[in-house]
Amino acid sequence: MNLNKVCLLGNLTRNPIAKTMASGTELALFSVATNYVWRDQKTKEKREAVEFHPVVAWGKLAGIVNSYLTKGSKVYVEGRLRTRTWEDPAKQKHYKTEIVASEMIMLGGGSRKEETKQGELANEDIEIEEVPVTEE
Repeated sequence: MNLNKVCLLGNLTRNPIAKTMASGTELALFSVATNYVWRDQKTKEKREAVEFHPVVAWGKLAGIVNSYLTKGSKVYVEGRLRTRTWEDPAKQKHYKTEIVASEMIMLGGGSRKEETKQGELANEDIEIEEVPVTEE
C-alpha cells in the first residue's frame, strides 16, 4: 500500500488565480506559506524558516477558494503531491511539484467585502467549512 497525502496549515501568499477549463471546470491556483520556528543551539537565538507551497484546486472547491479566499487568509489544506514535467521551446526540461487539494478548511472567520448591484459594499460572514472534492 502507498500513501501520497499532504496536510498544510498556513496563509495564502497572494489572491487565488481563477481559471475555467474548456470543459467548464473551475480551477484555482494559489500558494500557501508555512513556517518552522526553532532555537539555535549555539547562539540560543530564535530562528524561522518559511516554505511556500503551490496549490491547485478543482471544481466546487476551486469555486469556494476563488470566492472566499484572499491574500493572508488562513487555511488548512489536505491533498496529494503531483509533479508535472514539460519541455520549453529551447528543449529544456522543467519540473513543478504542487499540491492538488482535496479538502480545505477556512480558518480565522472574518468577513469578505463584495460589491452589491447598487455599488455599495456589504459584509458577508465566512463560516469555517470543510469541503471534500474529487479532481474532475
